[in-house]
Amino acid sequence: MRSIRRGARGAAVAEIRGILVVLDLLDSATPPEFDEATERAVRAFQQSRGLSVDGQVGDETWRALDAARWRLGQRALYRTVADPLIGDDVRQLQERLLEMGFNAGRADGIYGGHTAHAVAQFQREVGLRPDGECGPETVNALRRLGRKVVGGQPQLLREAEAFRASGPTLLGKRIVIDPAHGGPDDPGIVVPDKRLRWVEADLVFDIAARLEGRLAAAGMRVHLTRGPAPARTLSDRDRVHLANELGADLLLSLHTDGHHNPAADGVATYHYGAVGGSTSSVGERLAGLVQREMVMRTRMRDCHTHAKTWELLRLSHMPAVRVDIGYLTSPVDRERLITPNFRELVVEAMMAAVQRMYFPVESDVPTGSIDVRQLRTLTTASSASPGALA
Repeated sequence: MRSIRRGARGAAVAEIRGILVVLDLLDSATPPEFDEATERAVRAFQQSRGLSVDGQVGDETWRALDAARWRLGQRALYRTVADPLIGDDVRQLQERLLEMGFNAGRADGIYGGHTAHAVAQFQREVGLRPDGECGPETVNALRRLGRKVVGGQPQLLREAEAFRASGPTLLGKRIVIDPAHGGPDDPGIVVPDKRLRWVEADLVFDIAARLEGRLAAAGMRVHLTRGPAPARTLSDRDRVHLANELGADLLLSLHTDGHHNPAADGVATYHYGAVGGSTSSVGERLAGLVQREMVMRTRMRDCHTHAKTWELLRLSHMPAVRVDIGYLTSPVDRERLITPNFRELVVEAMMAAVQRMYFPVESDVPTGSIDVRQLRTLTTASSASPGALA
């Protein structure tokens, strides 16, 4: 859909304003005009949900608004395979089940198989018919009972333990690398520089292709979400669907950033996490490793790691991070990014971070210490002795 922004009028704006009123971000749903107050409310909503804050309602913001209108108990919840129910009520249900020790998977607000199975387990335990559907009786039972699990978040522990159990070596691990943008209508950030024209989609594809070759040489199974000139533009949903279908162990999405102020520069890394809610502990660790290796090896400004609910991160079945490798609008970062040797440093930083992900925390190594030129040898050695690189 085309973004709805300030100045727009009509039924869609009226619905947006109505949801913002329900969320106590706007005083009145009338008039049906996207005015300054509506833009401020949309920005506040985006900020609270970990979305990109631009004050406009595009596809992702609209889906988040539509999900936010629901509270647990306002509608019956059940699993549909083709078009699963999505909403804040589903997320509240998942968080409640996780608190009680039932494995509902990640609290992502999507009523999928894990959630339906957890609901059925809960229903069986409290004497209800275990149909996996959350109606009034199930909601009342959930509200009556207190939490069983204390002193930790069980889903985060499950996620971390499953990753640890996969072993320290890269051999046979599957990774999807997502060079952002691409396609005839989505070049990303474009900056003319003298007689040249620097395009985000081209630069991140070059980095992705280099990373693909190096990780494949280290024994990983590597897939790119697109080629150098895809025939169509891929949405974030398309990209994460491919990673899920491939059963990837990791997803790395590569971007550059842009800003109207040319002084803005630096690298930032993002992982899944809801404001005041659940997060992906393994994704958060991957983001931290990527960020530290990038800053150490490239000497770029550290813009830190951040939790976001972007669909690329929220809908993934595996730890996923997005890396914004500098600002293409910054003369300093741009001079680095257009240099092949610098892009090699970026690749080395990401390779080191990926390898460190598979080391047990107690056998991790200092940032910047892995010689990625010997990564195949190192991963083979680590499979024999996890402490070999410590």
